[in-house]
Amino acid sequence: MTNPQAGDSPAIVDTDIPARLDALPWGRFHTLVVAALGVTWILDGLEVTLAGAVSGALKDSPVLQFSNTDIGIAASAYVAGAVLGAMLFGWLTDRLGRKKLFFITLAVYLVATAATAFTWNFWTFVVCRFVTGAGIGGEYTAINSTIQELIPARYRGWTDLVINGSFWIGAAIGAIGSIVLLDPAVLGGDLGWRAAFLIGAVLGMIVFLMRMWIPESPRWLMTHGRIAEAEAIVAAIESDFRRKNLLPEAKHARIRLRARSHTPLSEVARTLFRDQRQRTAVGLVLMASQAFFYNAIFFTYALVLTDFYGIGANQVGWYILPFAVGNFLGPVFLGRFFDTIGRRPMIAATYAVSGVLLAITGYLFAIGILSAVQQTIAWMVIFFFASTAASSAYLTVSETFPLEVRALAIAFFYAIGTGIGGIAGPWLFGLLIDTGSRWSVFAGYLLGAVLMLIAAVVAARYAVAAERKPLEAISRPLAAVD
Repeated sequence: MTNPQAGDSPAIVDTDIPARLDALPWGRFHTLVVAALGVTWILDGLEVTLAGAVSGALKDSPVLQFSNTDIGIAASAYVAGAVLGAMLFGWLTDRLGRKKLFFITLAVYLVATAATAFTWNFWTFVVCRFVTGAGIGGEYTAINSTIQELIPARYRGWTDLVINGSFWIGAAIGAIGSIVLLDPAVLGGDLGWRAAFLIGAVLGMIVFLMRMWIPESPRWLMTHGRIAEAEAIVAAIESDFRRKNLLPEAKHARIRLRARSHTPLSEVARTLFRDQRQRTAVGLVLMASQAFFYNAIFFTYALVLTDFYGIGANQVGWYILPFAVGNFLGPVFLGRFFDTIGRRPMIAATYAVSGVLLAITGYLFAIGILSAVQQTIAWMVIFFFASTAASSAYLTVSETFPLEVRALAIAFFYAIGTGIGGIAGPWLFGLLIDTGSRWSVFAGYLLGAVLMLIAAVVAARYAVAAERKPLEAISRPLAAVD
């Protein structure tokens, strides 16, 4: 229960809401939260896959006639939009609440991805991809914050990794959609890629309705002085478990907080760059390395298949499907170990294995002994580990900073890490592929491998052992009082 502290300012409350949320067993409520909010990564996977899978069609389009460099620039525009969207919407998420923002960001995405289907030249395409990215970037901050604050501590690691891994469900949807819509017997030509971008808009409209019942984060409400609302939400969640005799009565740990309307940016900066600068450094290294690794390779995956293996543009989806399967299965099978073996050893291991395997596969690609099928199998194995590593970066930055700055912290790390690794990566690889040299592409792969190995060393030494701990124990809320 939550009560004003007798004798103190009315702005100070004594609450057990965080402990009650962490004490809940897994139930229907948590499954629905994952389904309604976790679909963000499905949408991102869909967008990224479509952009890659239709790249051949964009080059063949009689209207657009893109070059490899144009496609790389468009991919970078999407990531740049995601970076700026994350920063803007992350700031608003901490000020206005999680729920408002995950509706606003989804609406931005819906409009922009639908508009992409009607673009008529390079610049209109780039602008629409930029705005689509802004919506997805904003989704990352609002959704990551909400999921972290609603999922019980003992399930948080595996749940977060699987949700992030669901990116590849979207990738599979995008691959299948591209196979069908780019088929000349169905649509193909200049209509196929346009219809493909409407898939995200249709899916997004369904998700919009699914989110109507998701409550505001009780943790966010309590720090903003809206205690009655927070108490009502938690009580409603508990009532379902209590009816099924799944919620034993227990005395929960309490925390005292001073309510605030917002957190000044100066306090955010002080928290990130002075009080918790080591965690900030770890987050930046993890995010930047995985962003370069992922975006550089995946955004240009279709170009490698078409330019070096002679795969037709309408067949690229068949190669993305198994690639997506490997990416999704990694977090599903390895995610449990992040809650048992622990965050630090698992983050280091997945980053290190990904880097070593990429270097080996890149060399085999350079000397030309891999067929398209063998190359795809190699990517499946690499990204079984790399997908888990990338998901663990998002897990790290979303659980290791105080509640009041969580969304903006996620936005900051996403923006800086993705800005360094995600914008430069696709652009660089587009240029390397345009050279027609396998060894030039291998140099890019080797750079990605080295970045992942550096991140592995940093994680092994400095990552936070956050497994099975309440968020408030990992990082004390800024509003907490003794």
